[in-house]
Amino acid sequence: MHVLVLGAGITGVTTAWYLRRAGFDVSVVDRQPEAGLETSYANGGQISVSHPEPWANPAAPFIALRWLGRSDGPLLFRPRRELAQWRWALAFLRECLPARSRRNTEAIANLAVYSAAQLRSLREELGLGYEFLGHGILHLFFSEREFGKAAERVALLARHGIRARLCSRAEMLALEPALAAMAPGLAGGIHAPDDESGDAFRFTQALAQKCQEAGVRFYYGTRIDRLAHTGGLIDGIEVRDSAGRSGLLSAGAYVVCLGSYSARLVAPLGERLPIYPVKGYSITVPVADPAHAPSVSLTDESARIVCSRLGNRLRIAGTAELAGFDTSVDAQRGQNILRWLDQRLPGAAHAERAVLWAGLRPATPGNVPIIGKSECVNLWYNTGHGTLGWTLACGSAAALAGLMSGAPPPVRFPFRRPRR
Repeated sequence: MHVLVLGAGITGVTTAWYLRRAGFDVSVVDRQPEAGLETSYANGGQISVSHPEPWANPAAPFIALRWLGRSDGPLLFRPRRELAQWRWALAFLRECLPARSRRNTEAIANLAVYSAAQLRSLREELGLGYEFLGHGILHLFFSEREFGKAAERVALLARHGIRARLCSRAEMLALEPALAAMAPGLAGGIHAPDDESGDAFRFTQALAQKCQEAGVRFYYGTRIDRLAHTGGLIDGIEVRDSAGRSGLLSAGAYVVCLGSYSARLVAPLGERLPIYPVKGYSITVPVADPAHAPSVSLTDESARIVCSRLGNRLRIAGTAELAGFDTSVDAQRGQNILRWLDQRLPGAAHAERAVLWAGLRPATPGNVPIIGKSECVNLWYNTGHGTLGWTLACGSAAALAGLMSGAPPPVRFPFRRPRR
């Protein structure tokens, strides 16, 4: 059967790969001239299995109130006259209830562990180069109050089969000597040794090339206008190429991997996907002094900032901005990240050569992605991964390919099924 994958980000390309390997004839459509040029382009670089807790948790409303109105806060809410934004925000608050937060954490953890195994297998099978480092992630705590809760978090991870251990300041420095400048302020940390880091964009491009070699067709520079349908059957997708010419692409089945734009595409079908864009920022800076640039990926739990070593570059990412589909870059948000670099890793990178980027994370209120069958006969979803697109990409795609082949779910997860 011929399957059209809509979107060539990391989710779409991994979906194409696993579908092709399962025996499907696969084509991919994307408005960009290459794979991975939107949300996948400059993310934080972490494969963070050790962070399954969703943003929506019992503490989140109080944390959000603390940041409210602060332009330098990790979370910035820009109210809009838009029903979707307020509906999403209210749903987010609902997902903060303890039982829902626990359920979402379990789902994300199960998929993340499975996905990490799929990624390791794929890397070994194809020999993909994407500036991979397997030194784990070090979660940094700068207050005794925050670090006091770390043991509980380690226990939570252990219950889900995720290895992590508490680290003293001395143990953290032994793991990553580049932390020396920030050592006096460190209360402690958590080291998750099985986590990884790497450049999601380079991975996506490398895998797209492997897909093409395996017979997957890519329609780049092709904008998707709408889904043509008859009742509950998708007849094709109406598209326009870079020259403005329109046409219809048809297949036996369709998979929506359009990130933040997924909900807009399927709304005319009567399907309401609870996905809203959450803008994130990153800077990419050349390493100035390798001795001061960490090779263990870092997560600053207080500032909600992550830092990964990508070859001779550092990628530092963070902040969450609820501002609709606005992709403009706020220089002040970039300065906040640069300030973190200057304070935490002085001399590590050429800050004056930093490249600032912003992208839209496709977030569901509970951070659980939407994977599985739509209400339509031949339409499937693999979207809504929020901040964990890189972490969950391979597992999500492998699971979806199995479901589309008629296999049972490979992991305990709330895969989407038609209501009727």
